[in-house]
Amino acid sequence: MAGRFGQVGSSPTYELFDRVRSMRGRGVEVLDLASGEPLFDSPAHVVTAAVAALEAGRTRYAPSRGLPELLEAISAKLKDENAVVTDPATDIVVTPSAKHGLFVALAAVLDPGDEVLIPTPGWVSYAAMARLLGAVPVQVPMAPEDGFRLSRSRLAAAVTSRTRALVVNTPHNPTGHVLDEAEAEEIAGFVHDHDLVVITDEIYEKINFGARPHLSMASVPGCADRTLTVNGFSKSYAMPGWRLGFVAGPADIVAAVLAVHQHTVGSAGTFVQHGGVAALGGPQRAVSDMTAEYAEHARLTVGALAAIPGVTCPAPEGTFYAFPDIRGTGWSNSVDFARWLLEETAVAVTPGSVFGAGGEGHVRVAFSAPSAVLTEALRRWRSAAPSACPRSEA
Repeated sequence: MAGRFGQVGSSPTYELFDRVRSMRGRGVEVLDLASGEPLFDSPAHVVTAAVAALEAGRTRYAPSRGLPELLEAISAKLKDENAVVTDPATDIVVTPSAKHGLFVALAAVLDPGDEVLIPTPGWVSYAAMARLLGAVPVQVPMAPEDGFRLSRSRLAAAVTSRTRALVVNTPHNPTGHVLDEAEAEEIAGFVHDHDLVVITDEIYEKINFGARPHLSMASVPGCADRTLTVNGFSKSYAMPGWRLGFVAGPADIVAAVLAVHQHTVGSAGTFVQHGGVAALGGPQRAVSDMTAEYAEHARLTVGALAAIPGVTCPAPEGTFYAFPDIRGTGWSNSVDFARWLLEETAVAVTPGSVFGAGGEGHVRVAFSAPSAVLTEALRRWRSAAPSACPRSEA
């Protein structure tokens, strides 16, 4: 086995899912608030378009960069919704998932030994991807007391002469924070001064509860020529199983992205891309309806968590996650707490520590479960809460 795998290990979230499946296999009714999967089925018109493409024989290889009509649709979307101008012929690559898009984006800008700044808490795979490439992930701590915002001072404390890139995620998994203008301007000044590439993960873009509009880093003055925007269809369009995403950015960096893409997967699925065209070009009512339902689930979740002694939880501004602080219950180790909650109540949540050191003392609650499941899971948690302190291993 290659030595770099010793630094990566398996995904902690998948290990938790395996435990949940094992319990369910024994007949335990586990209520899952850990999985980062949309509540809804894919929009009907998107499914229809993909089926039509299959029936029309659209099963041969697509162009490696992507179907021209999908590239045009993505370019139009970026211009109209994100104020990001791209040339579909040179500045975009369609990928089989935003996750793959993130990997090829990191591969395009990092050499072995290079450092990449990754805010913590942050999605578990950013650091693992960097290590797989022989690069060094450097955690940039964010704090709940300032809303998990990135600041120039926090970034400055982590940057070195080997730093090449910064990962930005908005709306943010796991905290639900949405990038604000002042924060973006601080980031822009910092990456300009240190000549860094920004890789921005915007997969939850449309799941925004309205506190502030979505802001793409590539639209911030001075950032267009140093930002790779990664997005996809899994979350906003409820298309997780389709595995469809894209990377957009300056042509010279995207050329490297395309080279990695060509030598790994080659292209995204042809009929899947036809579904993507329908998603971007068709009616958007399903997206707004889904987001409205998530907003209601967020309100329910935050209210229920606030009623649990020792738990504090700010309202998320986007995504379908809440990130409550559990330290007031007497638990300081989020893995121990999540294990206790699963065994005591058969409710699964994700330990905050899997999102890096900045997530310790918290858990991630996915409120993308059906309303009845969410309500019952939160009721079980509240009912069991009084026994949490005596059982704490802290």
